[in-house]
Amino acid sequence: MKLTWKNQNKNNKRRLSSLSHFQNLPFDQDDDRHGVDDNTKPKAQQPKNDTVRKTLTPDDDDETATLAEAFHSQGNKLAEDGRYREALGKWETALTLMPERAVLHEQKAQVLLEIGESWNALKAANRATELEPSWAEAWITLGRAQLNFGEPDSAMESFDRALAIEPDSVEARDDRQTALHLVKRRRQLHSSGLSATENRYAVVEKTESS
Repeated sequence: MKLTWKNQNKNNKRRLSSLSHFQNLPFDQDDDRHGVDDNTKPKAQQPKNDTVRKTLTPDDDDETATLAEAFHSQGNKLAEDGRYREALGKWETALTLMPERAVLHEQKAQVLLEIGESWNALKAANRATELEPSWAEAWITLGRAQLNFGEPDSAMESFDRALAIEPDSVEARDDRQTALHLVKRRRQLHSSGLSATENRYAVVEKTESS
């Protein structure tokens, strides 16, 4: 799937496809795959910002912002070309200069989802919502990361936050329905004998035999 980042207005930027169209989500298969033990991966938590911000003069601020925007734009072009890891490198550099730019964290989360790094995507999206709590798309991206990480309950909460900001968001409604389906599927598995304390599943790739 190709991502485009030509428009830096965060309200108009093209997004990844709705998770309703994604495959291999947790709880969505009828085989007897086992869930991942809750202790094998860390729980979702508020990411820490360890960047030490220097005291800058106005001129330094302007130069820093210009340099950060240059790295941001370079990353956007790489993402357009499908060179996601190189794009991440440029955006990481931009973030060292402008660590509180929410759109960078959100774009980073999208690309991390694209390359299958759900936990890191969750952290990046979470940071975007911390910086811009009134930005619906940041909440949608966080919900998608939570779904891919196997936490549909948390995802539903994130999609609800997005809908509270943008009630007409088709993406948020569709993805919330996907999360609700997974929660219901998990309950069916519980009623079939799965431990009631097992709330997470790994996203497993389908094989030819499955």
